[in-house]
Amino acid sequence: MATIYHDKDADLKILKDKTIAIVGWGNQGHAQGENLKDSGLDVIAADLPGSPAWKRAEKDGVKVMSVADAAKAADYIQILLPDEYQGKIYREQIEPNLEEGKILGFSHGFNIRYFQIVPPKNVDVVMVAPKGPGDLVRRTFQEGIGVPCLVAVEQDASGAALKRALAYAKGIGGTKAGVLETTFTEETETDLFGEQVDLCGGVTEMIKASFETLIEAGYQPEIAYFETCHELKLIVDLIHEGGLMRMWNNVSNTAEYGGMTRGGMIINDESREAMRDILNDIQTGAFANEWILEGQAGLPVKKSLEKIESEHLIEQVGEQLRAMMPWLKK
Repeated sequence: MATIYHDKDADLKILKDKTIAIVGWGNQGHAQGENLKDSGLDVIAADLPGSPAWKRAEKDGVKVMSVADAAKAADYIQILLPDEYQGKIYREQIEPNLEEGKILGFSHGFNIRYFQIVPPKNVDVVMVAPKGPGDLVRRTFQEGIGVPCLVAVEQDASGAALKRALAYAKGIGGTKAGVLETTFTEETETDLFGEQVDLCGGVTEMIKASFETLIEAGYQPEIAYFETCHELKLIVDLIHEGGLMRMWNNVSNTAEYGGMTRGGMIINDESREAMRDILNDIQTGAFANEWILEGQAGLPVKKSLEKIESEHLIEQVGEQLRAMMPWLKK
């Protein structure tokens, strides 16, 4: 079982004399940065001059500068850029300004796990990863609740890397909910696996396949959409709130019996073997190499797949039906 840290295990004073640079004042960056600032810590922002994120940081009352200048000025450098940009920006603007004793922080381990960023041995390398989007990280902090976080130490040059990371986690509100200890490897590999097999890849393919099956059988697209896509949120919300049993206890007996007796026909031995193959690609670095090359080529496969997805019948039908439900726009 994971070690879990709370408020009593973290000391904000550890970072009181440190300047923290948030590299990438986006959804996650602005939330972490504003929370740290409200916790009494010294925060600066780094982004592209003139970009919407730069202007947002200025509006938020945070000093903004180039990545290179921020890396030079900061003691704790938290990199919150998209995975595919981190390596290049690190090598060109951050690495030349890394001095002994500084802290290099992340909220996802991809670039460390797959050696796109190889820090010098004289800096701490840590991760504090909130398990929620930036808006939730900000809102729950303001409510005094906080979002659970993961914490990991890849390199402990100072001998106090974990304490520093926990202080950061406290500064963004994570220790109020609980901070689970992990490793960069575990966080990265399980995160990629969840995205590909379940949360993003698996669920969208399941929705499209079940929708297409009903269409092929002659059912109306609108009815098929409601039954295979729209109602999924109702089920996921129940699971999110109280686990699988809350869901089973809140659907009809017919739905429970049908789901329990037929679900294994969909996720079967063949499905599990495919999951193991995907996990192997993640663990060996095969997927990472593919994604890195895709980024270097300008994302042609990603753009083509997005176009195909956007033209699927379920997207056309869904757009029409969602227009009937204006409350969804919230």
